[in-house]
Amino acid sequence: MAKEVPALQAVELECADEGLAREMTRWLTHLRAERRLSPKTLEAYARDLRQCLIFLAEHWGGRVTLKRFAALEATDVRAFMAMRRADDIAGRSLMRALAGLRSFGRYLEREGKGKVGALSAIRAPKIAKSLPKPIQMAAARRFADADERAGEERDPWILARDAAVMALLYGSGLRISEALGLKRQDVPKPGEGDVIIVTGKGNKTRMVPVLQNVLALIADYVAMCPHSLPPAGPIFVGARGGPLSPRIIQLTMERLRGALGLPDSATPHALRHSFATHLLSRGGDLRAIQELLGHASLSTTQIYTGIDSERLLEVYKSAHPRG
Repeated sequence: MAKEVPALQAVELECADEGLAREMTRWLTHLRAERRLSPKTLEAYARDLRQCLIFLAEHWGGRVTLKRFAALEATDVRAFMAMRRADDIAGRSLMRALAGLRSFGRYLEREGKGKVGALSAIRAPKIAKSLPKPIQMAAARRFADADERAGEERDPWILARDAAVMALLYGSGLRISEALGLKRQDVPKPGEGDVIIVTGKGNKTRMVPVLQNVLALIADYVAMCPHSLPPAGPIFVGARGGPLSPRIIQLTMERLRGALGLPDSATPHALRHSFATHLLSRGGDLRAIQELLGHASLSTTQIYTGIDSERLLEVYKSAHPRG
């Protein structure tokens, strides 16, 4: 039997009447109980709606009633968004605010409390696509060198493990979850194979090449590891033999990037960015890189590698069969 989710504490609003505050409370309770939204998302939605109501009260010169909110016009919504944008609010936050307002509008419509058609007429704000920052080739290689951490008081097998994981991230362009999800039987010994089958997002599998020197690093770690590594178990384990946490690799990179003088953007995921960018810079085919990364869309790979329109044109000219 499903556990009943208690109602949230009633929302109190100085800028709106009791009817609107009551519907807001019911909406948030619905989102938590039916939609299973996280507490942080609920908090953000509530804050965004409250800010909108405060703005409307000032904009209209009086408390916002349920009837008045249902008659909201597109110009009112645009004025609110412009006010938020003037406060240097990021595009993603504006998009979330609009999504929350639309959700509240749909809830009111389902409950027969009015139709807030203006919210659906507003276009979502554009979000600037931030380009990843690849790590320079020489620095990326140093992350996979256990000797870089020779002064640390850690067991040699742990240093070898971390170096092997980071070599795999850079050498094969894996997500950290994909690397740590590998079973021992998934990884060939040096000289016995050159590909691994990776399970990525959406539980989709793909074949990824792996360099022999990366396989050698993994083999060195396996030989040093004091824990049993059964074929069907994870190949990378923690200090006590359990599954290795991604946080361990993240912390390792934090220490290393400080020693190497690299910025905070040098993360495990940046090694994957670097894999793609460095392949492309050496003439790699964009479609092939898409397959290696496991991207469903070529446009994702384009953003991922930071490729510009000029480079795309070069790829097109070199690959298109001209008559």
